[in-house]
Amino acid sequence: MTLPLPRVGLGGGPLGNYLHAISDARAAEVVEAAWESGIRYFDTAPFYGLGLSERRMGRALRERPRSEFILSSKVGRLVRPGPGDDGGFAVPGDHHVEWDFSRDGVLRSVTESLDRLGLDHVDILFIHDPDRHWPQALDEAYAALADLRAQGVVRAIGVGMNQSPMLVDFVKHTDLDLLLAANQVTLLRRTAFDELLPLCLDRGIPIIAASLLHRGWLAGSQPPPDAPAEAHALAAACARHGVPLPAAALQFPLRHPAVHTVLIGAHDPSHVAVNLQALDHPIPAALWDELG
Repeated sequence: MTLPLPRVGLGGGPLGNYLHAISDARAAEVVEAAWESGIRYFDTAPFYGLGLSERRMGRALRERPRSEFILSSKVGRLVRPGPGDDGGFAVPGDHHVEWDFSRDGVLRSVTESLDRLGLDHVDILFIHDPDRHWPQALDEAYAALADLRAQGVVRAIGVGMNQSPMLVDFVKHTDLDLLLAANQVTLLRRTAFDELLPLCLDRGIPIIAASLLHRGWLAGSQPPPDAPAEAHALAAACARHGVPLPAAALQFPLRHPAVHTVLIGAHDPSHVAVNLQALDHPIPAALWDELG
């Protein structure tokens, strides 16, 4: 893959009001803070806020020089009018998403994403969470993305999921450029380490790691009471070595050579600076030895 991946990118979930709402102005400030901090990779999806993340990210980026940033979005869910599950996003209940991994659904998804973004192209397209749609995602969605790549419509294609076994299957049966692995290359959940990461390293497929703070469990010096015991044990280990828990959580995936990029999320512009500082915080080898 010729598309250069940076060390860090901005994840678009919070811009879609994930877990709690933020204003349009605050969303614009988040993207502005990321840009001013040097971030040039931005990831979004139709699912994030049922189109809200794409609209906000597009407004914040469309006046930037298009050649200076990388933008990824996803296919597999179409935003449609009518009530339905909000997916954890604090948005009005007048829209919902419908699963669609057909060729026509993929092409509609791309067109609708570009309309919401107000941009003429995205650089990366991921097949998004095809857990229950393997045959169609493989035979139709992947084939459609491969055609778009061959036509030069997108520069790279991949799959983004919260589980490793199906990502392994995609790597074995397709010609992907990269993967987005959420909740599986983290201090708390390391399910990708046994097979997926070695396979991707062998085949030269870079991995983008996401959901590293586990909905905030690893975002502070002490996990909240509802966090699992493993999170509290990690916090105690970090405290013994004088390392902030978020620093260890954000840096951990990058220790594996198959992981090229981590995504950070932010509901507030100050969170961008905090996360970037955590990514640069010195961590002694003794802590990594203890954490394994």
